[in-house]
Amino acid sequence: MDPRFNDIAADPRNSIFQVMFFPDRVYHAQYLNATRSSRYRYVVQEVRGKSEITTLKGYVFIDGLQICNFLRIEARGGRLAEVVRERGRLMGPDIIANVGLTAVGGPRVDAQVRMHFCPWIHGYQVELWETLDAPSGKHHDYQVVDMMGYRGSITKVPEFAGALADLGGLKRIDLAFRENDVSYPFRTIVEDKDAAWDNYYKRNIQVPNTNEPSSDHNTVEQNGYGVDFERGWFIKKVRDIPPVRYRNGMMEPGNPNARDDNIIEMRWVLQQEFGGTVVFFHEVTIPPHTVEGTHQHIGSEELYYVFEGRGVAYMGAEDDPKLARDDTIPVVTRPIYGLDPKPCKKLDVAPGSVIYTKSGGIHGIENPFDEPLRFAAFLYHST
Repeated sequence: MDPRFNDIAADPRNSIFQVMFFPDRVYHAQYLNATRSSRYRYVVQEVRGKSEITTLKGYVFIDGLQICNFLRIEARGGRLAEVVRERGRLMGPDIIANVGLTAVGGPRVDAQVRMHFCPWIHGYQVELWETLDAPSGKHHDYQVVDMMGYRGSITKVPEFAGALADLGGLKRIDLAFRENDVSYPFRTIVEDKDAAWDNYYKRNIQVPNTNEPSSDHNTVEQNGYGVDFERGWFIKKVRDIPPVRYRNGMMEPGNPNARDDNIIEMRWVLQQEFGGTVVFFHEVTIPPHTVEGTHQHIGSEELYYVFEGRGVAYMGAEDDPKLARDDTIPVVTRPIYGLDPKPCKKLDVAPGSVIYTKSGGIHGIENPFDEPLRFAAFLYHST
């Protein structure tokens, strides 16, 4: 760990504006697999976290000599445990991961690896090394050799040799996790057709492949977690991104606001690029006299920030206690997508207005005016 980090963190001047972040694992290489022997040292180049997953890439040294590049994958397995439990089974000491590596300018390469439970992180982990061979004149420590091999917690995947050879060029990792192929404690075989998967809730992304509203051609399945090692994005003009168009979004047939020309637009700026629990960031356009249906969030949170135009928003009548106590704000009954109608507060919105909806909260928005209404939206998983 660079001692300058401690100096900065402990500097009294930083108490003026102090936001504490979880320390990057770049400062915590001492718990990685081969460090059970003092002959080994890791240099962690970069770390990415996404939901319950942490990925690290860097270099491994033995006796002060750099021997190879490595990629480490850690998964807490909480979401996987949920779907395993739905099948009446328990998590075991291992899980299986589908791993896809994409280097800059190269094709995606996929392989399946086994991950092992580690009490040091209270999660599952595997390290993919560029090679398991010791340098000429050296030998691996016996404490580390027993971790190495095809199904070991330190392993080599021949298909990944090219991607791991250039860590700087390895920018994208795709991950999905399935339960072990042996169920514990009864040691019964779990067939692929019955296996539980954590594939990021069958993750898909929205892509403007066609201008047709509500077309399934704009929904691209990913079925997993995308972990991006790119360090930054600059988007000069979001309006240059073609929109994905939706007809009667968040509405069921029979909704009084539904009609053929009720079409809204969303420019999907960032999706799988996010780490953490952020699902997407997009810009939404509600054209004049159109409506986004009122809907309830379950297991997610969403923030709207209005920056152009005027409109009318709806929030659950009891969601914001301040609004609930304000009798000057009208309460109306709105159809709720997939649910029964519910009372909502009717709110005027304009540039600078913010709507933040937690899990269980209700919101929707419409534009009864003659100019477009636009807002930016972030959605997060709340677990």
